[in-house]
Amino acid sequence: MTGRFFTALALLACGVANAQSADADGALGGKLRSQWDARSAATTGPLAQANVLQSGIAPSEPDGLTLQAELHASGRNWSATATAEQRSPVGQTSQGRSWINELVATHDAGSWQFSVGKKIVGWDVGYAFRPNDMVQQEERRTLVSSTAEGRPVLMAEHFDADSSWSWVLANPSGVTHDLGATEPALAARYYLRQGALDWHGFARVADRTGSSLGAAVAWVASDALELHASVRLRERADSLAPANASAVLTSSNPWQSASVSNATQALLGGTWTHESQISVLMEAWWDGTALSPEQWQAWRQRNQSLAALAARGAPASAVAGNLAWQASVFGASSSLQRANLYTRVSWDHEAWQPALDLLYHPDDAGRMLTASLLWKGDRVQVQGGMRITTGPGDAVLTQLPIQRQAYLLASWAF
Repeated sequence: MTGRFFTALALLACGVANAQSADADGALGGKLRSQWDARSAATTGPLAQANVLQSGIAPSEPDGLTLQAELHASGRNWSATATAEQRSPVGQTSQGRSWINELVATHDAGSWQFSVGKKIVGWDVGYAFRPNDMVQQEERRTLVSSTAEGRPVLMAEHFDADSSWSWVLANPSGVTHDLGATEPALAARYYLRQGALDWHGFARVADRTGSSLGAAVAWVASDALELHASVRLRERADSLAPANASAVLTSSNPWQSASVSNATQALLGGTWTHESQISVLMEAWWDGTALSPEQWQAWRQRNQSLAALAARGAPASAVAGNLAWQASVFGASSSLQRANLYTRVSWDHEAWQPALDLLYHPDDAGRMLTASLLWKGDRVQVQGGMRITTGPGDAVLTQLPIQRQAYLLASWAF
């Protein structure tokens, strides 16, 4: 698989180099990354219980090495980003793949700009959570940040001195039943700057999930303090729900696609930065698309009922399969819980940036802690860190398949 990785890398390099040579205003660059990940599977939760009943039925993601090459090219009216990757999990066959992050053509017409292609369109003002990320719907708070994969769009933007409009037709070739970020939709954003205030207005409409409206504001109160807030009202949102809530043992995954109606998402946060470059970010958000405390309690009770069936002699394979399906619910929404508190402390000191953050769930006292250390050179970066989940035994975060993760990453930009 190493040969395939470098073959894909060579093809990407040739493609963007040829594109650049055809355009005198072109630019070419990229980044090489090598990352080692070590993971520790949780000893609690449905997947851990499933593996006790039937070893290997729900294997956790193993430790492994990831090699990645990212190439950027741009010209007078276009830009492109492509990635080639090889994953080498311990004890498993290596896997290679490549994809296009962005490939977009643009046309400037005075105060108007038109774009078509695959493009990263990131909206909203939050850090850990973005209610109004209506197009990209990017996963937030990943262990290591990387270039997102854009969405197919037709986009028109109009710019004035202190304001702008954006209209986006996302996934124009998609179909109505496509879920999440792949759903065809029409979205719009209005931006207005008034002194130290940045105002945002958002709207989105789609056949399946209906309409939604949102607003956001960011205020630079002083050199040290920034405050921001965001809210979105949604007619419907994608989720998961048990197809037959009364059945304990089922022959297929009970967690099926469902819809949440009249959901509200809101965020309030701020950043304080000391002259020594120590920064404290705090955010609190409510995600009405996530499962409610009552739904999580019913989920825990089903886990207990399945374990009781196994103790009474029910077929171990059937119970293990049902417990493994219980992990499907972790992907029901971008937030695990509706109420969330988040704090991040970081320090920029010359070439070093240590950081520590905490995600806290008030409903069950679950906690996720992440520590990292970054060193930045002119072209080289080295970083490492660890993320752990902790809290009471029945907290949702302690039920996740991975309890501890550590990583070490080195990258070189060219």
